[in-house]
Amino acid sequence: MHDAKQHPSSSDAAFDPSTATIVAVTFNRSGLLARLLTSIGEMDPKPGHVVVIDNASTDDTTEVVEAFREQIGTELVYRRLETNTGGSGGFSAGMQTAYDLGSEWMWLMDDDVEVIPDGLTKMGRWSTRFRSIQGRRYDFDGSEFYWQYRIAARMGIPIPFAPAEFDESGYKEMNSGCFEGMFIHRDIVRQIGLPDPRFFIYWDDQVYGWLASRITTSVIVNEFVLRRTREIKQWDMGVRHMNASSDNYRYYIMRNRSLIKQYYRSVGFYRPIPFALGTAATFAKELIRLVVVERTVRGTSNLFRGLRDGRDIARDRGWMPMPPLDRQSCPTPRAGS
Repeated sequence: MHDAKQHPSSSDAAFDPSTATIVAVTFNRSGLLARLLTSIGEMDPKPGHVVVIDNASTDDTTEVVEAFREQIGTELVYRRLETNTGGSGGFSAGMQTAYDLGSEWMWLMDDDVEVIPDGLTKMGRWSTRFRSIQGRRYDFDGSEFYWQYRIAARMGIPIPFAPAEFDESGYKEMNSGCFEGMFIHRDIVRQIGLPDPRFFIYWDDQVYGWLASRITTSVIVNEFVLRRTREIKQWDMGVRHMNASSDNYRYYIMRNRSLIKQYYRSVGFYRPIPFALGTAATFAKELIRLVVVERTVRGTSNLFRGLRDGRDIARDRGWMPMPPLDRQSCPTPRAGS
């Protein structure tokens, strides 16, 4: 599974940009989406397709997308969902659309980023060696954004101080994933299935990246390919930052721990004690975020509510993971799980 560690400069020509599809998910942020679409129009080379999944926006998102249809310079596929399915549902629908288009590579991103003009070339350099790849991002202020690319797998939580530096190989192995920049091959998607819409938001990309890392060598590469376009309130910890959150996020952060537990159970990876420690650490982190970043204690009820609602998910013995795309006979997960 592991490849020799060398920079892939000699394999640039092997990547065909037309086989890649950018999948962007948006919800009521047409201004940010317009910036993303503008940056895609300035890419060289461009992907074969751009898929925009609209989570039932009530603003002028449809009009904005249609205005870019002629000027973006590649085929634009727009799907407006009937209800807001969260980022999880949006990326699940987007990846299904890209897969059905025959895309070899799917590049996932939120609407609050811009693509660096040569970003696809940078990602393509690694495509002959790896099939689950994460590029790097600039933050809103132009600084280097640190993403927690390693998780303490048994605990199911990120390792916040995993080394940020790269050696001469230009990559580091990861066991996680982030839908803000994940670049993944259709063969991996075929084997592990689509992202799970039941998460709605939070932990979905970590679990998806972890599943991918179990069947392929997943890497984060020393290539800056995206730039954040939305400023988020942060607490500067010196070497890392902690972002502000919301009541909705707090609820799903705790509720979805039970979905992680179910995925762990489905592959025989779950161990009660370390996972419980990971849940306790997550709860403590969210309390710190409330007090230090948002300077309030209001919102703790959403953490407890998430834990409570997660119990029903954890107790559901009929729960099933998302099925592989090459096994049409597999039962699909129950909507109420």
